[in-house]
Amino acid sequence: MFEQVSHEIKVTGGATKVWELYGTTQMARLAKEALPDTIVKLDILEGEGDVGTVIKITLAGGFSYKEKFTKVDHENRVKETEAIEGRFLHNGTLPVSSEIRSERQGRGGVVRDQEHH
Repeated sequence: MFEQVSHEIKVTGGATKVWELYGTTQMARLAKEALPDTIVKLDILEGEGDVGTVIKITLAGGFSYKEKFTKVDHENRVKETEAIEGRFLHNGTLPVSSEIRSERQGRGGVVRDQEHH
């Protein structure tokens, strides 16, 4: 059984600036820097942030997974990823796919993330 989980984060930097992080591999790199005890390793296996990019994230305890960028739409600021490998992929622990949107809202922006488990 699949379910959908949504998150919404309001940001003050504006949608364009936020997209510079989310629309590339920079957000994964920033997350690793911010959470070094949780994300112990990040490898960009293929690509440079465009469609087809594959990243491998290794978490504390040795758990790792790979995700592939399946859509990167800079005009509409939408990125979609798909989990392609990982120990808990098929039991619902990891999102099977996710969609990230960076939208303008007032003087800032909002990031919407929908995950499908």
